[in-house]
Amino acid sequence: MSRPDLERLGAVYPRYLNAVVLHGLATAQAVGMGPTDLYATGTLAFHGRMTSGELAAKTGLTTGATTRLIDRLEQRGLVRRVPDPADRRRVLVEAVATDAIGLDDALAPAREKLGAVFVSCSAEEIATLTEHFERATPAFHEAIEAVREAE
Repeated sequence: MSRPDLERLGAVYPRYLNAVVLHGLATAQAVGMGPTDLYATGTLAFHGRMTSGELAAKTGLTTGATTRLIDRLEQRGLVRRVPDPADRRRVLVEAVATDAIGLDDALAPAREKLGAVFVSCSAEEIATLTEHFERATPAFHEAIEAVREAE
């Protein structure tokens, strides 16, 4: 088995990440949102309901900025505040429906383009990509925490 070309990986991967970030910015703009609002909506959709403090920790926002973010998202009908069933004194925030903002339409071109890339991959390549995404996701979250702790 040949050695991986780490030099090429080191050159390609930052460009890939830049494209992902720029796509996120373009998607947010396409649905009339700021990127932080779009990513917070995604955070709630992926992780489920949470307190505003937990959302603040995940987004890196202050609690005050998070309250304003939740207010904006609630006004757009994207999230709602609900009583915590375990402790009625606490309020949780949950995602409602991202389709209300046309997110599916905004993501359609990426799904189409990436689908064309993935359809040309072998089953082994798809398995490798899937494993990469599964392992890289928590690595990125750990890196986020490291960056925030270093501030």
